[in-house]
Amino acid sequence: MPDIYFEEAYGKLYEEIEGGVCETFEFTHSLGSVKHLFIKRKIEIEPDGAAYYDLTTPYGYGGPLMFCENIADRPVLAKEFQKAFQQYCQDRNIVSEFVRFHPVFSNEQDFGEMYEVVWRRKTVGTNLADFENPVQSEFSKSAKENIKRALKAGIETRVTRHPKSLKLFKEFYYKTLQKNHAEDIYFFTDEYFEKCLALLGPSILLVEALYKGEVIGMIMNFVHGDYVHIHLSGTLQETIHLSPVYIMMQTLTIWAKEQNMKLIHSGGGRTASPDDKLFQFKKRFGKHTEFDYYFGYKIWNPTVYERLTAAVGAVPPNPCFPAYRAPATKEVG
Repeated sequence: MPDIYFEEAYGKLYEEIEGGVCETFEFTHSLGSVKHLFIKRKIEIEPDGAAYYDLTTPYGYGGPLMFCENIADRPVLAKEFQKAFQQYCQDRNIVSEFVRFHPVFSNEQDFGEMYEVVWRRKTVGTNLADFENPVQSEFSKSAKENIKRALKAGIETRVTRHPKSLKLFKEFYYKTLQKNHAEDIYFFTDEYFEKCLALLGPSILLVEALYKGEVIGMIMNFVHGDYVHIHLSGTLQETIHLSPVYIMMQTLTIWAKEQNMKLIHSGGGRTASPDDKLFQFKKRFGKHTEFDYYFGYKIWNPTVYERLTAAVGAVPPNPCFPAYRAPATKEVG
């Protein structure tokens, strides 16, 4: 697959977190094919004694991905896929689906007639393919100044592909979450990091910043195909003035460029606001590169959906989707 988010191993990593089982629906047609990876979750409510399920994209990005060379054939293939997937959902008592489309692949464009597609926010990338020197072209003036300051202070970096352990990284990550008063949903467990290594080890790239021989910052990335995705990061509060993130981003960018990769994707901010602090920070490493990130919603069985919603007392219109999961639903992304 062209990106790690479409790989089954990635989906399996989030089975426990999403509370379901990773499955893939593959549709083949004379015009092309569509691959759709998702987590199938059992719905606890059984209004008529039957078991029902819903679908969600694993943490991150995904959604159905189309393979079709002829642009004119894509709408036809999308309709044929919808028919087949509708039957698939009907046969398996699947009630609804929540999709986090992939901003880099813009796969929402092929399935706008199938899902209710809603723009979520902008995301940021560092374009490696179109710039000979992406650090010079994509990094902001302040970012480059911070890199100079870090180098002058004696900050060094280290890159490790397929690390043996994520124990130290987890410690840095937790400290950063605690500093930022992050929600519990972002505190991944020991089991998560162990599973991450077991399933995706060769795709993990750690970038570390060191000061006087001690690690002061770490960035965990996923490397797959032509793309690098920044996954998680952590720094020490007491050495934040040394700008370790800036020099780690420079190191990551140079490494990825040398590997002939096309893009480093950093993700978006915490909100959709263009003034969002996290978004603005990420823009310092991608002045010219933005993507649009969309959610997709689909009710495959309206009758059962209404009964489930009524069973939990959710009053329409409900901002959460699916409404029958409203008390527990958290639309991460």
